[in-house]
Amino acid sequence: MVKRSPSPPFLEPDTGHTRTLIERAYEQLRDDIVAAKLAPGEKLRVEHLKDQYGVGAGTLREALTRLVSDALVTTAGQRGFRVAPIAVQDLEDVTNLRVQIETEALRRSIRAGDAAWRERVTQAWQALSAHEPITPQSRLAWEAMNLRFHEALHSGYDSPWTRRILHLLARHTERYRSYAMGLPGMVRNVHAEHRAIYEYAISGQDARAALALEAHIRTTPDLLLQGLRNGQVQWPESVGAGAGAGAGVGIGAVPTSSAASPTLAL
Repeated sequence: MVKRSPSPPFLEPDTGHTRTLIERAYEQLRDDIVAAKLAPGEKLRVEHLKDQYGVGAGTLREALTRLVSDALVTTAGQRGFRVAPIAVQDLEDVTNLRVQIETEALRRSIRAGDAAWRERVTQAWQALSAHEPITPQSRLAWEAMNLRFHEALHSGYDSPWTRRILHLLARHTERYRSYAMGLPGMVRNVHAEHRAIYEYAISGQDARAALALEAHIRTTPDLLLQGLRNGQVQWPESVGAGAGAGAGVGIGAVPTSSAASPTLAL
């Protein structure tokens, strides 16, 4: 009888580690798209990006596929991936949908909100206030605190689907805000807007809070559309080329003058 030698240990894929790499690549790509580091309509070549983001080709494709689900990346047949274009029609659609869902979620949250909800909102408001007024240097931290504040506002409404949808819409709004922030000479008192929403919400005035929130949400697209009409945002010919039909009119690069502005429009 022939004695078998011990088999070498079978090396199973480290699915936990792989999942972590996918999550990291997904978050980095998402953040770079939102911040316009990856331009609208830009071709996303896996063979180039895998080294830039420090992951394998399979991991990068998985991350890009997730971004397709988020509508931040497009794909068409075998032509690979592109950054989703940005367009006036898309901006208006995102804004209207966000207003419809988020204001209703806020009303319901205020009506159902308990002491724990009020504490969450207050803590989020205080953290956000510490980063206002916004400067180019504090913008990334402000974006995180801004998202936390908005999510705290509607956290009293027990609807996981509402939270998921609003989180996605918030990312798309942030993407357009990257362009509005670069508009020279356009400033607004965002802190006063947030204060009004907070005070109405905490005092239980759901109708007033919803109106203040709607005005707050609509100001960014209004500023951006004004910048388009005034020629402060240009329409480059190449942006969105080949990204698919129906994308609408693309928006150009962030004006370089934004870095010189001590207070940002958004």
